[in-house]
Amino acid sequence: MKIKISGIGSYIPEKKISNTDFDKHVFLNEDGTPFGYPNEVVINKFKGITGIEHRRYAEDHLDSSDLAFFASQKAIENANIDPETIDYIILAHNFGDVKFGTTQSDMVPSLATRVKHKLQIKNPKCVAYDILFGCPGWIEGVLQANAFIKSGMAKRCIVIGAETLSRVVDAHDRDSMIYSDGAGASIIEASDDETGMLSYESATFAYEEAGYLFFGKSYNPDLDPDTRYIKMYGRKIYEFALSQVPAAMKSCLDKSNIAIDDVKKILIHQANEKMDEAIILRFYKLYGKTPPKDIMPMSIHELGNSSVATVPTLFDLLIQGKIENQELHKGDVIIFASVGAGMNVNAFVYRY
Repeated sequence: MKIKISGIGSYIPEKKISNTDFDKHVFLNEDGTPFGYPNEVVINKFKGITGIEHRRYAEDHLDSSDLAFFASQKAIENANIDPETIDYIILAHNFGDVKFGTTQSDMVPSLATRVKHKLQIKNPKCVAYDILFGCPGWIEGVLQANAFIKSGMAKRCIVIGAETLSRVVDAHDRDSMIYSDGAGASIIEASDDETGMLSYESATFAYEEAGYLFFGKSYNPDLDPDTRYIKMYGRKIYEFALSQVPAAMKSCLDKSNIAIDDVKKILIHQANEKMDEAIILRFYKLYGKTPPKDIMPMSIHELGNSSVATVPTLFDLLIQGKIENQELHKGDVIIFASVGAGMNVNAFVYRY
């Protein structure tokens, strides 16, 4: 038995934030000292490394669970199913619902429960829960749905990734330019044909790597030190990703018995364009090959890094034909892969 994605949907906020919107920010070093060069230089360097030119922020009155609900509606419609037949709602996020203008996380009840309520699902046997797995949360949710379905505990699940990272960033940290908001949702059920998941890989590296992404105080020493924001050690994450993600992808592909030349697309977490390119280059190098042209669709240039939402949103856009010079065909083999806080790495090979 295999599982397949029978429906997909995403919600991309309409509020577009350009790099030039950060012109007036007061960026500081970790010790609170000012940069020795103007914001124009900071922004240009940022664009050259990450590839990000725009990102999307949620409308002020919307929370992560709202975005998750909108994406779920689209996935349910795309799959043409009755929501009452969903056995599990698995919602990946990192910070819960964070009201605009605050930094406090609200996760009671769970965001998955809130989505079930918004969908007006009456069936009490539709179990709703959240997972915290960093940016790879949506992929991990798909792996959990796979386990539920194969064990006979479920026939149909909806797996969602939703985040409003714009509300947990330190405006004085240049890394704040990376983050964005969004949601992606997928209907997962058993596959009775050749489509679906062929293999998977998942791991948590926490011996030395647990603190690479964390909650920390603002770089502005005048702000309340007890108010926390998302922080990261970018260089360590970059080196970790280049070391571990290609290896996980290779292990996953080898278990699928699919040849590297038969892989048509690689959908990787949209964290940093240069990092993603380096990961793909190293992955193909493990097979003594170079990456084919257009193997890696990208959405980061316009959407930024929306954490758990990047991969399902990218898949949705690809299926809809909304990524220039990119398309999928029936039977194409895809590798989904991600890396993020934990530090967590996961992947799965999928026949479309």
